[in-house]
Amino acid sequence: MANEIPARPAVPLRGWIGPMVVLGLLAALIGTMYLGYTSDPEKNLHDFPVALVNQDVGDVMDGRTVNVGDQIAAALTEKIPADKIDLRTVGISEARQQLGTGQIYGAIIIPGDFTKRLSILAAASVVPGDVERPVITVQTNPRAGTYASSIMQRIADRAMAQVNSTVGAQLTDQVKAKLAPQAGAPATELSGAARLQLAKPIDVVTNPYRPLPAGTGQGLSAFFYTLVLLFAGFSGAMIIHSMIDNVLGYVPAEFGPWFRAPEPASISRWHTLLVKWAIAAITAPFLSGMFMGIARIFGMPIDNPLPLFLYGTLAIIAVSVTGLSVLAAFGTAGLLINMIVFVVLGLPSSSGSIPVEAIPRWIASLSSFEPMHQIYLSVRAILFFDGHLEAGLGTGIWMTLFGLAFGLLLGAVATHVYDLRGLYRLGVPHRPAADALAG
Repeated sequence: MANEIPARPAVPLRGWIGPMVVLGLLAALIGTMYLGYTSDPEKNLHDFPVALVNQDVGDVMDGRTVNVGDQIAAALTEKIPADKIDLRTVGISEARQQLGTGQIYGAIIIPGDFTKRLSILAAASVVPGDVERPVITVQTNPRAGTYASSIMQRIADRAMAQVNSTVGAQLTDQVKAKLAPQAGAPATELSGAARLQLAKPIDVVTNPYRPLPAGTGQGLSAFFYTLVLLFAGFSGAMIIHSMIDNVLGYVPAEFGPWFRAPEPASISRWHTLLVKWAIAAITAPFLSGMFMGIARIFGMPIDNPLPLFLYGTLAIIAVSVTGLSVLAAFGTAGLLINMIVFVVLGLPSSSGSIPVEAIPRWIASLSSFEPMHQIYLSVRAILFFDGHLEAGLGTGIWMTLFGLAFGLLLGAVATHVYDLRGLYRLGVPHRPAADALAG
């Protein structure tokens, strides 16, 4: 028959197998990234920053000057594995500055009267009287990450147990030597209580440096606020891309049984991308402000609202603009690229849940450019470290601006190249007929 519709060629086998292959590869990547970074954080530990502060001034014991603090500091430096722990010997003011900007996860502090208190403890073991054990303070930094604080606690517990054992043995031998029987003098034995006291002579006190306020979810609020900003930009790019393409007639829309496919408009890829960018930029401030309002409703403390609003707006714009540019440059494949870059690789390397110093190095290396890590550092600095640039905000801002510039450049170059080469969408020219013939 004349009006008979020609038979459609059979779909090649790769058309059916392709989705399964892509899904399998994506699932393998997700499994590797997510299970790999949570498998064994302490085994994967590397360059974990910890401060060691030795304020001990020493004391005169048995006619000679002794500084047990120096001995402990030297032993810790020698025995703590340098490939796992970045032990920084600093002064107390420098330690507080690094704690206050999230540059270290904790500090071990030996006080100035440490040796003096040890000598008093040794004397008190044979002379009746009240005495206090010398104290070593371990300060954790919960604002730098709750899980990092727990790692710091375990590191300190192991190190201090060894220090206590070593110092206790030395102190016990020293006291026994003093009690050794002299010619014509009766032998003196240490009491059981004195032995117990000398066996564990150091009191290790752990306390957080600047505890987190209520309403922060033990520090997880910075991580989840980061997720909110990133998903707003990531999902926003997909929503704007598909809805604007439908409005312009380049992608059909289905609403249940209803199908909508308007006539395609004569508009260039470049101008289409400009429209999408504009919508993303106009929407971003409203989204940033809305997130802050929701956070306030649920009691999340925000001490620096203006920086958080401004940076939130910047982050949403940077992610959505880059996502839209990837979609403009790579089409349907851009959906997969965006998911891998912003989500699959971003979450494990963000340091929001497990610090980058406690995940495999090959995953940690992604944090140098992954958007989620840069956003997390900035949000954490604003929420927990008073907006200090040294706390990661400076790096986060510059990297976010760099990502935005990259997205703008990618989108501009790709769409201009396609337009200039006449690679029209659906074959619809966007130039007037006269211009098209002249070209």
